[in-house]
Amino acid sequence: MADKNITVEIVTPERVVFSEQVDFVVVPGIEGYLGVLPMHAPIVSGLNIGILKVITGGKETKLATSGGFMEVNNDKVVILAETAERSDEIDVSRAKAARERAEQRLASRTHDVDVARAEMALRRALIRLKASGNE
Repeated sequence: MADKNITVEIVTPERVVFSEQVDFVVVPGIEGYLGVLPMHAPIVSGLNIGILKVITGGKETKLATSGGFMEVNNDKVVILAETAERSDEIDVSRAKAARERAEQRLASRTHDVDVARAEMALRRALIRLKASGNE
């Protein structure tokens, strides 16, 4: 059983971001991180903003995700994500600029600032930076 894998497909509205056989996947569920191994019981879960990790042969691939859904069934994990970016695809300067904009909006707290939206933008920017290794 040690050589059994699971199929992971990560899809956004724009494209298929990842589709491979893997050993293990960790996803940011809405109530915490979930680990999925081969022969996992069927499950459907909402996803949160976070870092999704895929492990194959001891090699870890990180993706920054921001919400969506995951379904596990018959050794297949299908992730329908609002956004998903591999760590090597992340535009670090753009993520830093987004972080700075969100921090400025939150610091100003003027009447026209949507605080919840600014907080979500900050969380997404921080996760993108963390996934890219540029916290």
